[in-house]
Amino acid sequence: MRFIHFTEIIKKPAGGGSSKERDVEDSLSSKSNVNSEYRNAFRTKSYVDICNKAQGYGIENTSMRSSHSNSCSTSSSSLLEPRQEIVTNMIKSFKVHHLLVDYFEASLEAYLCCDKILQGVRQTRFGYGKVINVVNKLSQRVVEYDTDTDVDTNVNDNIIYEELVSSVINNSLCLSNNIINFCDIQEKHIALLNRLNSKRLKLKRRITIKRLCKKVGGIGLVVSETALLVALLVFAFHSIIGLAAAPYVVGGSFGLMKKRSKWENKKYNSCEKLYEQIDVAAKGVYIVINDLDTMSRMVKRLADEVEHCREVADICVKNYGHGNGRCVILKMVLREFRDCQTNFMDQLEELEEHIYLCFLAINRSRRQLMQKITDKKY
Repeated sequence: MRFIHFTEIIKKPAGGGSSKERDVEDSLSSKSNVNSEYRNAFRTKSYVDICNKAQGYGIENTSMRSSHSNSCSTSSSSLLEPRQEIVTNMIKSFKVHHLLVDYFEASLEAYLCCDKILQGVRQTRFGYGKVINVVNKLSQRVVEYDTDTDVDTNVNDNIIYEELVSSVINNSLCLSNNIINFCDIQEKHIALLNRLNSKRLKLKRRITIKRLCKKVGGIGLVVSETALLVALLVFAFHSIIGLAAAPYVVGGSFGLMKKRSKWENKKYNSCEKLYEQIDVAAKGVYIVINDLDTMSRMVKRLADEVEHCREVADICVKNYGHGNGRCVILKMVLREFRDCQTNFMDQLEELEEHIYLCFLAINRSRRQLMQKITDKKY
């Protein structure tokens, strides 16, 4: 995950203990540092604020579930900072490099992808609640079969089994639809990162060359000024007119050199400023690529869990029998669902937390880049 790139390297002790023991201690220390960084991230005010906003929108959208997708995408779009209309106006007002324009578009696309995954998480959590309700109904059936094996509930059982399969399939669709978008967005971000890195290297070489030229030019300027003063002094000894004209000649030469130096400094500063902007954009894209990669693996893992539940539910529909045979199958289903329930809900919560962290990373890099371009704090 993203925080592993910012952990400090743990130094190994100089002596004592085997290398295997030191490796174990190092891995535990590294893991402890990563967990500590996660806990610190979850305690920040910005993380709490964005969670409260997103969860508030989730409550509103639950009450308007008939138009869930539209309302969710509209309301949670206000979590994006700076807002896209502000970025659009800034691009029109300032001379922004085309790669930076591409970055703002890519960050918006990544944000919308995360927003869509967040919708899928909410739908999955809501749908999984239905699955639990059906499992509770099956628990009642087990009690009935244990007390009376001759009870005839074929029709009711069919309805319950079909309801179970339907709920699990809907959950599977909520997750699988989001996996498709990851590949396209990641490929676009990787291509953009390569272009940003290429431009950054070119700018760095240009800045290095200009620094060397500036140093050489400074030495040349001192030498030329010294030679000019010597020539003027020699000329002054031979002519009173030369002595009177010397200040004007020196002042004019200094003025031309100063004007040229000012123009070169301005060009040098603009090159450095663009380098800083490209650097911020490249770092932002790199972080988003890592976040998307992590979330894609999380979503894939959740989809596999749902697929397993679907297979179990499908077995129940196709193979349930009468009496003890039916009871055995029902008990197997209950055991499977209860075993994976806690793990599944924990994975959902972990994915939701990572989405909020990705929101924060996107907003942070967008604000930093806006500040570099406009010299204003956002």
